[in-house]
Amino acid sequence: MIELLSFNLAESLQAESRGGLFDFNATLPLMALQFLILMVVLDNIFYKPVAKILDDRDEYIRNSLTTASASLNKANALTLQYEQELADARKDAQELIRNSQKDAQEIVSIKIKTAQKDAELLIAEASQQLMLQKEQAIKTLENQVEALSDQIKVKLLKY
Repeated sequence: MIELLSFNLAESLQAESRGGLFDFNATLPLMALQFLILMVVLDNIFYKPVAKILDDRDEYIRNSLTTASASLNKANALTLQYEQELADARKDAQELIRNSQKDAQEIVSIKIKTAQKDAELLIAEASQQLMLQKEQAIKTLENQVEALSDQIKVKLLKY
């Protein structure tokens, strides 16, 4: 409505004086007033809500970036912690494997020594038994040889 009035007023003023290129009459202040009113109306209706939305969006983005940065730092710290724990677990596992292998080698070597001692005892016992059997066989053979020689003597003397 203000624009219609200002247009009619400007038209009537223009009709009265058709001057040069720049006329400084009532239209200039009226146009300035219209411009100022339009600025105030646009500022209240459009620019303040848009500026508020943009500020809220910037605030949200800043908060999101801060949260994301904090989460990333926390994730990096957890990653380092887990990597350290994993390295410690690997060291412990390797140490456990080494100890187990050492224990197994000790057990094997003890069992081998025990088996060697048992084998030596068995060999010694078998050797001793063979010696006893040899001696018995020799005694038996000597007895048989004596008996045979006595028989041969008897048969030879009878003839």
